[in-house]
Amino acid sequence: MITSLRRQRRERGVVLLICLIVLVILLAGGVAVMRSMNTTLSSAGNLAFKRDLVNQGEQAAVKALALFSTGALSAVGADYNDVKTSNYSAVRLDTNDRGIPLALLKDELYKGKATDIIVGTDAIQIRYLIDRLCNVSGASSKSTCIYAPATTDVRGGSVQESGRPPPPKALVYRLSVRVDGPRDTQVFLQSSFTKPE
Repeated sequence: MITSLRRQRRERGVVLLICLIVLVILLAGGVAVMRSMNTTLSSAGNLAFKRDLVNQGEQAAVKALALFSTGALSAVGADYNDVKTSNYSAVRLDTNDRGIPLALLKDELYKGKATDIIVGTDAIQIRYLIDRLCNVSGASSKSTCIYAPATTDVRGGSVQESGRPPPPKALVYRLSVRVDGPRDTQVFLQSSFTKPE
């Protein structure tokens, strides 16, 4: 009977030690899950924040199209030369390896200009540049500029099958947008368009 009491006491000590080890493992697992959850929430927040900046950047597209439909670049020949007050370049701008115009990356050229779009209390600042995809300023020609495809350039595809005519031949412009947000975040957007009619 004395030996059975000694065994029970030893077994209780071993069980306690095993329970402590299991608790430490569970604690480490709980900490890992909490960190993972915080990282996931942070990532989801960053994605939502980025999407908001992209949505805010669409204001530059509205402003650029307004320049061509009723603004400073709406007259015939108004796009032959640079219009710095509208952030417009008559020639293609130099870009980095990602296709972002170098002039848009330089803060000293555009910081605080009247053409900036400020959203809220200076938390979001939108800068944009419009460049005509031509090698030279002045009147455009097919050899010096990029044009949208003409009706004879389109072959096959769903456009011809649906009976709708292909897009008309028109000069192509590029809109590059930089959106600066809170906490030094930046989003770059770029699109090409033709002059609205």
